[in-house]
Amino acid sequence: MKTYNNLVEAINDLMKRGYTENLSLEGDTVDDKEKNIQMTADDFEIDEFYRFEGASNPDDTSIIYAVTSEKHKLKGVIVNAYGAYANNSSSAIEAKLHHYQVSDKLHNEDRPVA
Repeated sequence: MKTYNNLVEAINDLMKRGYTENLSLEGDTVDDKEKNIQMTADDFEIDEFYRFEGASNPDDTSIIYAVTSEKHKLKGVIVNAYGAYANNSSSAIEAKLHHYQVSDKLHNEDRPVA
């Protein structure tokens, strides 16, 4: 995985690498509002994610996910807060995003089977 100094740098690089769709968390779906697409947790894969904390304010925290959907033939990014300002939905989408963060930190043999 790459290392970025800030969120803007990450977004710019991911866009250069083909993650061009601007996706958003909308309850139980991840949406591409421009293309009028709503994806469930089964419709996309998380390829990478990066967490950032603001240098001047620890509450200024965000996470970016690079995702791919074979079903909808798209690659895009989801930007969300974490910590106090996170989207704390109990949906399958949030469970998938959280599971990916946790399992990515484990050793290969310790990772849960998807």
